[in-house]
Amino acid sequence: MMCSFFVLSFLIFLHTVSSVYIPPVVEINNSPVIGILAQEWYTPTPGKNAYIAASYVKYLESAGARVVPVMIHRSEEYYTQIFKSINGILFPGGRASIVSSGYAKAAEIFYSLALEANSKGDYFPVWGTCLGFEMLSKLTSGELLRSHTDTSGLALPLNFTKEVKNSRMFKDFPEDLMTSLAKEPLTENSHNWSLTTESFSGNEKLRAFYRILSTNMDGQIEFVSTVEAYDLPVYGTQWHPEKNAFEWTHSYIPHSAFAIKTTFYMSHFFVSEARKSLHRFSSKEEEQKALIYNYVPEYTGMMTSFEQMYFFD
Repeated sequence: MMCSFFVLSFLIFLHTVSSVYIPPVVEINNSPVIGILAQEWYTPTPGKNAYIAASYVKYLESAGARVVPVMIHRSEEYYTQIFKSINGILFPGGRASIVSSGYAKAAEIFYSLALEANSKGDYFPVWGTCLGFEMLSKLTSGELLRSHTDTSGLALPLNFTKEVKNSRMFKDFPEDLMTSLAKEPLTENSHNWSLTTESFSGNEKLRAFYRILSTNMDGQIEFVSTVEAYDLPVYGTQWHPEKNAFEWTHSYIPHSAFAIKTTFYMSHFFVSEARKSLHRFSSKEEEQKALIYNYVPEYTGMMTSFEQMYFFD
């Protein structure tokens, strides 16, 4: 009888254990490599035809990623190979055309590759800052919907929408930082063009693809300042999260403690997204040749709005 009791108890135990849901193990990439798209330099000279501001590189490195510069005016084969090797792409701010530049053409290729990959369960995040945000709006909508705004060189608080409560981007931000972002001018804006909320609302493709997380005003015109895609890891800010911690050339760039926290929480979020991508270079040697470490930044703070810049052929 005692033996039967123990056998019965053991069978009940096994049934209980087998009934407990055990979530699948999700593989995390703790060595994420993120591409930053280069763009045309304003006054090209031999060896200086394209550039990346070093603040974007520092921004991603500060959260534990390594960076690969993605060159412009390359073949589609080059972009496809880079895409298979990196774990996310950042379209930075700047002055390049979002219609006809090498920046625009490369961004379009990466955007298409990312949509296709994500639709098949191959996680690949995309981020657009300032010009990159405007680039995303064009790629998604199929239209050039920018409007001129008086938003060059000022810091603003964010006017959060109700969507922010369910957002992926801000869900791990501490409450005091969210309060400061809503009340204090912590987000630096350096753009002459914006996607107005009216234009966003009037475009069915944008409405279906993105949730608006924040808006801002230039005094008269309301524009979209932060978005994330509903179902895909695509994100954009019209403002510059990287400048607070790494750019010092202009007095309107905020450097308060909460401003610096904003930089690092934003970078942490995007790098965390990149950790979900399992793309790899085909070899360690190929990876090493592609990294930004092969290039030396120049001090440009006395000539440009960037403290340091990387230049490329």
